[in-house]
Amino acid sequence: MKMIRYPSFLFLFLYLLGLLGQSPVDAAVKKYQFDVQMKNVSRLCNAKPIVTVNGMFPGPTVYAREGDRVIINVTNHVQYNLSIHWHGLKQYRNGWADGPAYITQCPIQTGQSYVYDFNVTGQRGTLWWHAHILWLRATVYGAIVILPQPGKPYPFPQPYQETNIVLGEWWNGDVETAVNQANKLGAPPPMSDAHTINGKPGPLFPCSEKHTFVVEVEAGKTYLLRIINAALNDELFFGIAGHDMTVVEIDAVYTKPFTTKFILLGPGQTTNVLVKTNQSPNRYFMAAGPFMDAPVTVDNKTVTAILQYKGVPNTVIPILPKLPLPNDTSYALDYNQKLRSLNTPNFPALVPLKVDRRLFYTIGLGINACPTCVNGTNLAASINNITFVMPKTALLKAHYFNMPNVFRTDFPDRPPKPFNYTGVPLTANLGTSTGTRLSRVKFNTTIELVLQDTNLLTVESHPFHLHGYNFFVVGTGVGNFDPNTDPAKFNLIDPPERNTVGVPTGGWTAIRFRADNPGVWFMHCHLEVHTMWGLKMAFVVENGNTPELSVLPPPKDYPSC
Repeated sequence: MKMIRYPSFLFLFLYLLGLLGQSPVDAAVKKYQFDVQMKNVSRLCNAKPIVTVNGMFPGPTVYAREGDRVIINVTNHVQYNLSIHWHGLKQYRNGWADGPAYITQCPIQTGQSYVYDFNVTGQRGTLWWHAHILWLRATVYGAIVILPQPGKPYPFPQPYQETNIVLGEWWNGDVETAVNQANKLGAPPPMSDAHTINGKPGPLFPCSEKHTFVVEVEAGKTYLLRIINAALNDELFFGIAGHDMTVVEIDAVYTKPFTTKFILLGPGQTTNVLVKTNQSPNRYFMAAGPFMDAPVTVDNKTVTAILQYKGVPNTVIPILPKLPLPNDTSYALDYNQKLRSLNTPNFPALVPLKVDRRLFYTIGLGINACPTCVNGTNLAASINNITFVMPKTALLKAHYFNMPNVFRTDFPDRPPKPFNYTGVPLTANLGTSTGTRLSRVKFNTTIELVLQDTNLLTVESHPFHLHGYNFFVVGTGVGNFDPNTDPAKFNLIDPPERNTVGVPTGGWTAIRFRADNPGVWFMHCHLEVHTMWGLKMAFVVENGNTPELSVLPPPKDYPSC
């Protein structure tokens, strides 16, 4: 056997590491290289080139521990300009690493690289990353798994194994081409042709027997499933035939455990569940299907993966769960009511009890004149009747360097005109005002924001995502929010804490957060079609009164437009 000789300095380094009780594997810096490249992928009997990271669909999982520094070098080898958002990571004082194109950064141009360098502070659990420009997140997405610090166990039974379940969508045609054609018409883009689990549609779709995700399990164990809804436009129910699930975390925040047959995730949301393999050994389908209780067409086909007990032959036909109906509003509302923060000494729910500023935002669809569109009009979406116009440079850069004429800070705290928001459908006066208008917020302000759906054209549920923050969902209801009676019903003890919340169809949701993260932070509907139509805005959170409470300087390789 040949003995390997180490240089003396390396021996000293390893010796010192040993004294510290660490190994290089536990080092606090995690480095990743993301090469954005085209790859030919075949699904549903169709092959097409798609945008991928490192040739993977979905892309690689980013693993880190709470407290780690993560450095991800993204190199763009495709024809699209591109940026990547680390969804749910708070990026304290460091919006430069947040990723939404033209909000915190200019996109990475073809042939260029940008290093996303950030710390994972005070967060642990399941998040995800995705492209944040055009509709590229149709294929450019992946999981983020943040493990607790060493010696800090999960506040639930330690699972035997963990598995990521990433729900997505698949289009047979080129997504960007379809979106551009729809925009020329002033109409919605086509629905997806299938949903996917870990990039695979499952055997209920043609040519998909080999495109089926299978997880093999042993009987009598407990498994942790990290479930992510990476779909562009669909809220999804998820369940496993014959098995209950115990919800233990949402959006990387621990919850009071409860057992359920099915979970519901809006686009952008994550849910961790424990599954006990306590059924007779067999093959069981894991399945996902849409939730849509508004008169809007959705991709209503069921995607499946297989939970397979060890030793069961592949020839056994799996058992299929009976998912809730797509329009099962009561199941959706009841499920969301069960979500509660853990609120223990180790994991407190720090709900702001005193509110400095109350905001009331109406969410609406509209129709604006469009001389270049075939129909002469195009569909629009708005908050407080303002359809957001994307700037030509990054808002965070404009804010940091005091660049004039990029944005205004007069976004209204309430709609221009009160009306019966969820009454009979309103089909007159559907025009919206347009502009790049932001809401300026003093550092450390506590905010209560009520998001109110409206019946402009139609009511619809909207998953809203706030960058840079978690928030507490203190109340939700159907119909019009009543400022006199509804706040008395708010949960200020253990409300769910998350980064993406569903506003129910024809209803409202109230959230609270403390604006203690300076910078420019995007807030938008996570239905890609609505974001494209302008259902978005941003907060400019001012610096605190010391350098430690102020936005960090931009990195040297910050992309230019």
